Amino acid sequence: MIKRFLSLLSFVLLTSSSWSVLYAQSAASTRPNIVLIMADDMGYGDPRCFNPDSRIPTPNIDRLARQGLRFTDAHAPASVCVPTRYGLLTGRYPFRSERSERVESRIEPGRMTLASLLAGQGYTTACLGKWHQGFDGGKVRQDYELPLKGGPLDRGFDFFFGIPASLDIPPYYWIENEHCLAAPTETIEDNFSEGWTKIQGAFWRAGNIAPRFRHVDVLPQLRRRAVDYLKQHHKENPEKPLFLYLPLPAPHTPWLPTRRYQGKSSAGEYGDFTFQVDSVVGEVLSTIEDLGSYDNTLVIFTSDNGPVWYPADVEKFDHRATGPLRGMKGDAWEGGHRMPFVVRWPGSVRAGGVCHQMICHTDLMATLAAILEVPLPAVAGEDSLSFLPLLKDPQREQATRTTLVTQSSGRILTLRDGDWKLIPQLGSGGFSKPRKETPIAGGPRGQLYRLDLDVAESKNLWLDEKKQVAKMVKLLEEIKAAKP
Repeated sequence: MIKRFLSLLSFVLLTSSSWSVLYAQSAASTRPNIVLIMADDMGYGDPRCFNPDSRIPTPNIDRLARQGLRFTDAHAPASVCVPTRYGLLTGRYPFRSERSERVESRIEPGRMTLASLLAGQGYTTACLGKWHQGFDGGKVRQDYELPLKGGPLDRGFDFFFGIPASLDIPPYYWIENEHCLAAPTETIEDNFSEGWTKIQGAFWRAGNIAPRFRHVDVLPQLRRRAVDYLKQHHKENPEKPLFLYLPLPAPHTPWLPTRRYQGKSSAGEYGDFTFQVDSVVGEVLSTIEDLGSYDNTLVIFTSDNGPVWYPADVEKFDHRATGPLRGMKGDAWEGGHRMPFVVRWPGSVRAGGVCHQMICHTDLMATLAAILEVPLPAVAGEDSLSFLPLLKDPQREQATRTTLVTQSSGRILTLRDGDWKLIPQLGSGGFSKPRKETPIAGGPRGQLYRLDLDVAESKNLWLDEKKQVAKMVKLLEEIKAAKP
């Protein structure tokens, strides 16, 4: 009788223990750690997993692609830094907001962000890197002792360490949470690099700078802080899921590879700096794996817009930073906004997959909400569509997104409708020349391309497909007016 009781007790304890483990595993799988790494000004053709002919070694991004899923038709909502970050964090097309980071916080008070969504689901949320969404009161400050309100901590993040904007835009100083660590009380002159245009190389603008702030130290410092933060969270809060947003300030100018990475690519300082970015990705991945978090961490890697890489640079280095795409940063053409995009999620995303469906950075909000099985409020993520079905089945025939609006640096809105792309003017709309062309009598007034047949946007079909043009012009106006 006693033996039977003990045997039954052992079975109950073992079963209870097993169920506890299974429940914990199930709970963990529905609330994975999320690490979102966004490079700055990295082109579609820079990582070798997207362009085998790249002159830049990217072993860690390539490894991430082998272990996860690579998207070939992923887009930033804009082809420059600030609006892309707004769209990524809010799930909203940036053209819907008229706010400027120069005079106020770019993200509206009370608007849901990726961070506030996840914080509401029990996540620890941290941002390490380049904020570039502004603060209340704008860029000019009289008193750096006062808290920097309207920044990451007021938009859903528990912790922030980084810089206010791009490393070529003064003032230059470090921020931790809401506080400037050292006021930019000194000045620095313009910096340029011989052999490059004025907005390439080691370029930065003159302005105020904090004492002992060195541009070359920023990327290494962010690498160290990211690794340390992952370790600290694992040690202090292992039971809480983590959302870590790493908006790296590179390979955006100034291109400042440290000695270890100099000469390691065949694409000049830009290539060397991009290689250094890849090494940061590698250290983050290695840390995740060393902490035993590989199986329960969703890692996303992408870029915010295309590179500053001119046709002369392609010829000089035999490196196509945008791969087969036309244009570069700022442009309405694909090179401005089609981005490398890789997702690794062991156990949920099959390794080595490729998906050719169209997605956008704005879709991250709806996707993460779908993963967590929480509904989005009607006033949040208005332009976000979940691509969770594509993570489960990359070859899924039914599209999760059929239309897409992107914004150039010149505020030109482009429209995708399936494989068709409309640019309602002539010229790049951005950095490439000519930015805008005047139509000639009898000629096209804008641009229309069939991307499945012409991803290089080489043949303008505006005059050949007038019905398609009229349909898309109308559709673009409807999308603009549909949601405030």
